Amino acid sequence: MRSISAVTALAVTLGSVALIGSVAGPAAADSSAALPIRSSGDIIVDGVHQRVFISDPSGGKVVATDYNGTVIGTVTSLPQADGLELSADSATLYVAVPGTDEIVAIDTATVTKAGRYATGDGTDPQHLALAGGKLWFGYGDVGHGNIGSLDLSGGQTRVSLAQEAEGTWKDAPLLDSVPGAPNTLAAGSRQYYFTLGIYDVSSGTADRTAFLGGQDAAIGGTAEDLALTPDGTELVVATPTSDFQQVFRTSDLSETIRYPSTYWAQRSVAVAPDGLVAVGSDTYAMFLPHVSIYKPGGTAPRRTADFTDERGGVAQETLLDHGDLAFAPDSSRLFAVTRDLQSYYRLRVVTDPGKAVTGITVNAPATAGRAKSLTVSGKVTNTLGLPAGTTVAVTRTDLESPNGKALPAATVKADGTFSFTDIPPAGSKVTYKVSYAGGADRTAASASGTVEVSRTSPTLTVNKNGSVYDYASNVTFTAHLGTTYKNRTLSLYADTAGDGKGKYLVKTGTVNSAGNLAVTLPLKRDTTVSASFSGDARTAPKTATSWVGAKVKVSLSLSRYYKTAKVNGATKYYFRKTTNPLLTTAMTAYPSRAQKLEFQIYSGGAWRSAGYDYFNLDSTGKSVVQLGGTHQTGYSMRVRSSYINNSSNDSVNSTTHGSWKYFTFTS
Repeated sequence: MRSISAVTALAVTLGSVALIGSVAGPAAADSSAALPIRSSGDIIVDGVHQRVFISDPSGGKVVATDYNGTVIGTVTSLPQADGLELSADSATLYVAVPGTDEIVAIDTATVTKAGRYATGDGTDPQHLALAGGKLWFGYGDVGHGNIGSLDLSGGQTRVSLAQEAEGTWKDAPLLDSVPGAPNTLAAGSRQYYFTLGIYDVSSGTADRTAFLGGQDAAIGGTAEDLALTPDGTELVVATPTSDFQQVFRTSDLSETIRYPSTYWAQRSVAVAPDGLVAVGSDTYAMFLPHVSIYKPGGTAPRRTADFTDERGGVAQETLLDHGDLAFAPDSSRLFAVTRDLQSYYRLRVVTDPGKAVTGITVNAPATAGRAKSLTVSGKVTNTLGLPAGTTVAVTRTDLESPNGKALPAATVKADGTFSFTDIPPAGSKVTYKVSYAGGADRTAASASGTVEVSRTSPTLTVNKNGSVYDYASNVTFTAHLGTTYKNRTLSLYADTAGDGKGKYLVKTGTVNSAGNLAVTLPLKRDTTVSASFSGDARTAPKTATSWVGAKVKVSLSLSRYYKTAKVNGATKYYFRKTTNPLLTTAMTAYPSRAQKLEFQIYSGGAWRSAGYDYFNLDSTGKSVVQLGGTHQTGYSMRVRSSYINNSSNDSVNSTTHGSWKYFTFTS
């Protein structure tokens, strides 16, 4: 119960009571995946299981990924794991493990160890190649190197070391072999002067047939990487001190051709089974690995790839180490291992490496009128040019053809440009996709252009806007939709003040023949009703809203009076001047809500303000106020309770005034 002293100034001055407690170009590198390695030794591709194996010397392990770079297995406890070689049936992967002087066999299907073969104390085997029915390994340390073999036939392994004269190799030589020349073994020095050797291993021993020493080589430096051509007749060598890759005839190691590069620092080379040659270099000034892919004997790259990296939104300097390129056995992909300066490694995958990359640009107008002609143009580019009569497929996707509709193909001119016209039947976003199918030497490509096509705006209204209703009135709202193309469905939503739900769906349906859809809602708080039309192919979406107010329930009762009487048709309450009346208000409850208690006195032929105050309601919506103080007699007074939007500490209902209660004090 609250008390106010009151209407003490109910005389001519009529002071007011104070308010209390108011509260108010297509990238060449098609994919990239992080690798859990600390270094890169060798990379090899298993086409049978479609897996890529990468050795990590620093981590002492071999990691297996799928063709997308997803890690599917890891073999650990392989100290300084380096060179890799696959058996002819791809069932077994062999790993050179210099840290334990052995070669370890891994089951490629399960990615688990399947055998261990010791090569001898202090041998440090590092590089592997299968030829002549044996597994050959380059072994040794700084200043001392040689070639050995591991015979796995007959159920008993036999190791043969020192296949070359002492001093021929100053480090563990790189090795390579190919199925097309099963008895040819190529070797090269990675750490010392440019040295190459070719061996015939058909007899079971390494018989040297050609040799090229450092002083006799055409260039200096070392052989960072080497790879035989599919028929074994040529050897491609990467040299870090040149801007080209040398190719040597294996019969006598005489130079045949060179694959030129834009950059120096040749680091890697790989030759695909179909003869494609990939050469990799580091452009040290920019730390940008660059790979060029050539057709056999080509002097200009068929395709190039620059591998960039980004971490945390910042471009990262990136490197390509030696021996970090490998083709899939079907020549469909080229794999590369790169690292940044913080030694984060990634597997890069280039698809269709032998095809020149096609680019397409599409130019479409930003906006257009529906059912009016528009023109789309563009250009197809390819380093090889395009055959005469080349066409591109055109597909239009819109609201009436969400899965796309084929349009007549557009012919590409000699300069690569094309254009076509269309009359879009539907509005909204219309997408024109232009596709080039590609071919044996060119990649497929596609690009799109989008046009915002106009639609008519329909008529949409919701009635009752601005109306105010008594508490809990059932009010019918009618939404009216004018002419549209096809869609005649509306969704009706309500947003009730103060319930925390926001806008919620109350009805969805098809309008009647007059274009109307109605819903009846009981209103207990101010409510916004909205009608939403989603649009169709020729008619734009639209929303219309209607705000309506809801009053509160409010009543005021007086007590402690000694009598009542009808005066001018109204009940008048009589109080002794020694009595403090109780004024009890009942109002629709809401958290922290307050009621306005307002007094008036009849003076000079009119009702005049005698002050007001706000009083908090309890959780049930009740407020009891005692009118105290010295009560003057002989005056006609009245009082009412009201809810005032916002001033009553909330704004979820519309302002509602209760009825006046008339009273007076007597002696």
